[in-house]
Amino acid sequence: MNKEKKVEETKEAVTANPAGLIAAIKHFFTELLDFRHDTDRDATIQAIKGDIPFKGATAWILICSIFVASIGLNANSTAVVIGAMLISPLMGPILGIGLSVSINDIDTLRKSLVNFAVMILLSVLTAFLFFWFFPLSEESSELLARTKPDIRDVLIAFFGGLALIIARTKKGTIASVIFGVAIATALMPPLCTVGYGLSVALEDDFTKGTRYALGAMYLFTINTIFIALATFLVLKVLDFPMLKYANSAKRRRTSRIAMFLAIIVMIPAIWTFVKVLNESRFERDAKNFINRELSALPHADYIIKNSSFKYSEDENVLSSIELNTFGLDVIPESTTALLKERLKNYNALKNTNLILHQNRNKNIDNLKHMEQIRYRDSLDILSQSDKIVFLENKLKSLSKLEKQQIPFDELTKEVQINYEAVSRLSYSTVLTSNFSKTDTLSVFTVKWNKKAIKAADILKQQDKLGRWLKQRFKLDSLVVNQE
Repeated sequence: MNKEKKVEETKEAVTANPAGLIAAIKHFFTELLDFRHDTDRDATIQAIKGDIPFKGATAWILICSIFVASIGLNANSTAVVIGAMLISPLMGPILGIGLSVSINDIDTLRKSLVNFAVMILLSVLTAFLFFWFFPLSEESSELLARTKPDIRDVLIAFFGGLALIIARTKKGTIASVIFGVAIATALMPPLCTVGYGLSVALEDDFTKGTRYALGAMYLFTINTIFIALATFLVLKVLDFPMLKYANSAKRRRTSRIAMFLAIIVMIPAIWTFVKVLNESRFERDAKNFINRELSALPHADYIIKNSSFKYSEDENVLSSIELNTFGLDVIPESTTALLKERLKNYNALKNTNLILHQNRNKNIDNLKHMEQIRYRDSLDILSQSDKIVFLENKLKSLSKLEKQQIPFDELTKEVQINYEAVSRLSYSTVLTSNFSKTDTLSVFTVKWNKKAIKAADILKQQDKLGRWLKQRFKLDSLVVNQE
């Protein structure tokens, strides 16, 4: 009856004057968006604190979900990765950090940080062991997508964190929202990628593996910071009660620590957001510039397809857009100047360097032509007898070079059959000189699969391979190096 009475009063107010309509609209949106009246503070705090510890069943659930996610990344299966995220208990310590900072609960903060560290260590170790024993045959798109964050990851983490904590504070938690946020924020795949990067760094390529691990950990850190930040802000808006201490000095100290931690979290969050936003704007404007401004050029489709751009975070190094024509119609200097001028029309490209690579084939032809002219002129200067000696030496060197040519495709097939532990083979010829004589040397570089051969047997097999190569191709001298 009260609701019906309020509806009638609203109708009368709207009919009476226009101001009543504005008040009614304001009241409608307030009722629509206000979620404070539906909050269970005590139950929310208990639920968040209950999800913080990582021990027993929770630890095993985490290990199993990491294994499932790693398998999904290995198989490049989005469905398997999503399934792993559904069962992963990663959110507990992160929500605990946001809660403890917002209500000045230093004990919960300490507990959350310890369990957060345990969660990372357990996840990375599990993923590392999986990729150590089951290495990728080739890097999957699911895995590479977790090595570099962009503006979308930041926004997903923040708004996903808002949805998660709002669902947590509601009376009768919305489980589907929690599952959805677990999928959207994607906390687990970056941790699996960190484990993969460490396995690559120790087993194969240290530089590439370290780059993957650091990029994935950076993405995970961004997600963590913005989820914790969203938790902090929502709990402050809902006015969750601050924890009271009997000792006023301890209360003030705890409040200062919590505020200090909140500021520490805010600074990298803002810096990361601005940095990723600038990179995202550059990529957007670079793509627009390439697609719009180059469309009128001859062979535009080919030039656009072979163009590239690179963003630079360093203020002393300009970002760049590179255009490649590869010997097609030359872009005149007037058009080049116009394109550089039009860069200024794009806000994110004002300090960008436009680089053109064109007329390459013609340059090569010119170089060959100049080489032929120099060769002809050198013959003209020589006497008749000198010419005969010069040409004989030239023929000998060409004959020798021809003999040293290795049928590389055939060689790799034979090596693959006879030496199963070889994972990569490279071949090159090197000019060497002792300053009295110049000669050519055949150099073979071998990469051994250390899982398929013992370290003690590598030198023996490498020496055997060298003797076989020398006999197989009748080489006077060669060098076999290990990669």
